[in-house]
Amino acid sequence: MSAHDSKPLDGRLRVVAATPVSEELISLVIRAEPRIDFIREQDLLPPSRFPGDHSGDPSFSRTAEQQKAFDDLVDSAQALYGVPDETPAALTRTAGVNPKLRWVHTMPAGGGAQVKAAGLTDEQLDRIAFSTSAGVHAEPLAEFAVFGLLAGAKTLPRLLAQQRDKVWSGRWAMGTVSGQRIVIVGLGSIGRATALKLKALGATVVGTSRRDTAIEGVDEIVHPDRLADVVGDADGIVVTLPGTSATEGLVSAKVFGAVKPGVTVVSVGRGTVVDEIAMTAAIEDGRVGFAALDVFASEPLASDSPLWTHPNVLVSPHTAALNPAEDRLIAELFARNATRFLDGEELINRVDTVEFY
Repeated sequence: MSAHDSKPLDGRLRVVAATPVSEELISLVIRAEPRIDFIREQDLLPPSRFPGDHSGDPSFSRTAEQQKAFDDLVDSAQALYGVPDETPAALTRTAGVNPKLRWVHTMPAGGGAQVKAAGLTDEQLDRIAFSTSAGVHAEPLAEFAVFGLLAGAKTLPRLLAQQRDKVWSGRWAMGTVSGQRIVIVGLGSIGRATALKLKALGATVVGTSRRDTAIEGVDEIVHPDRLADVVGDADGIVVTLPGTSATEGLVSAKVFGAVKPGVTVVSVGRGTVVDEIAMTAAIEDGRVGFAALDVFASEPLASDSPLWTHPNVLVSPHTAALNPAEDRLIAELFARNATRFLDGEELINRVDTVEFY
């Protein structure tokens, strides 16, 4: 079903806040698209602890009466700002009881995973359009990718160890990202932003894509099936892909078996894209010289994972995307999409409900 088929008949759109959003941002959305009726009950939403905290304070709870009031609100919506309480089960419930629901905007860039986990029926997937916040996180994640590559080139683990032990050693030559060959696995918004920053630093950029279309900052594009063929002369690998059935385990044992010893790996997409067991083995035997990891196959990372304590691994708790501007950028994206929805145009970042991406 197209966005045009699902637009409200009365020319207005009843949006209900299903996840924390400030009054300031609600005002921003309404100014940008005055045809929205933005319904919210702030007392029924958990307080945010930091920018991008879409689930809110985990200590927040509702009484039975408050939960009914919240359910009644989301069940009255034509559009939802966020998945209710960021849980697939709550999306399943409201999609089943609210026949008026026509659009859900998800907070994560990989919001398709929430939709897939909800297990909606074909009728519900046809009736309800889903969109994500992809692109909002591209710049901070691209910066983290560059940070990880620089940390590998500049021997950050050795520097930290020597500082900790108060060792003033002899000097040594550090690497430079300038002149390195970097493979970016995935040329979506994060990959493209990363490519531009790496080109500015003087790197040669190889990117994987299923489409052979020229992209600014990318010197060579290869199909993902050829990843193992191109990592052998790479100094760094940046993984930016979302987690789907098509991307699971794409950075495989075969890929790690083909890398040049000492390669730097940065992972900022979804942890399931990387074969974590194979990567850990490659870190332990030196094929991977340094790894900066913001995402993992299972989160939180298990306390007994060797990644926690390996000196050549930087563990980031899936926080590299968060930045002070995130909530505003999502609100602005939602407002643009609301206009498109009301005008019968295709949504930005609409979820493919076959691949859930």
